[in-house]
Amino acid sequence: MDAWNGMTFEGKDTMLRVVRDEAERFFGMVDGADVWEAPTGAGHWEVRDVVAHVTDTTEAYFVAFDAARSHTEVPAAYGLPGMAERVDKQALALRGVPQAELVERLRSDFDKLMGMFEALGPDDWGGLTVPHFYMGPLPAFFYPAFQLMDYGVHSWDIRQGTGRAHGLSGEAADLLVPFMFVLWKYTTGAKDPCELGIRITSGPNAGDTRVSVGPGGMDYAAGDASGLPAVIEFDPGSFVLTAFGRGNAGTIRGDRAVADRYLNLFFRI
Repeated sequence: MDAWNGMTFEGKDTMLRVVRDEAERFFGMVDGADVWEAPTGAGHWEVRDVVAHVTDTTEAYFVAFDAARSHTEVPAAYGLPGMAERVDKQALALRGVPQAELVERLRSDFDKLMGMFEALGPDDWGGLTVPHFYMGPLPAFFYPAFQLMDYGVHSWDIRQGTGRAHGLSGEAADLLVPFMFVLWKYTTGAKDPCELGIRITSGPNAGDTRVSVGPGGMDYAAGDASGLPAVIEFDPGSFVLTAFGRGNAGTIRGDRAVADRYLNLFFRI
């Protein structure tokens, strides 16, 4: 299943294909004349704010890759606790940009960034360290995954704003499963001790993960969750949307108090 592990070079082609698919769906939704100020599932953001956020994020990646390639020293990471407030300000600052101009700017940014991803070789995919503005140094493969989060989850946000029933793309959710454990690890707020299992019930990244939280934060590793105080089962889409704080899902088996404590440890970005 290496083709569905975006953290390996063997998963590169799958990752980039699915990113392109999600981006095309995204652009198809934001081009309409009557959607620009429509509500979304991303808090108070309108469609125009989602486009602005993805534009701002993408353009920050150019700076990051330039720094990595030129070995330029960058400031210390901003940190994830303040990310939500800052990205909101960055997005709202672009509200005055006309729709056609901003969408075309993002399309150009997307094409440029995908060209950079395509050029990443096996040594670069996991070996090139790129400084993320909020998280600090990360392997290059995280950046295509971030684009998948942006286009996949924010497409969900736009559909959510229509009030119609919908869901998350299966391929996008499957690829994002491993990255959601990283997201949880780095957005653990309270350090209330607990140990439990997370079980992904379908898709190429299905399986059990043993999770423990203590004073030092969250740790996780693949392993049989049998015998743990609680196990929370998710399908891939529900797992991604829960990790991103878009909803409350999951089937709790075992000690509900442990599961509830765990699910309420995290701050949102």
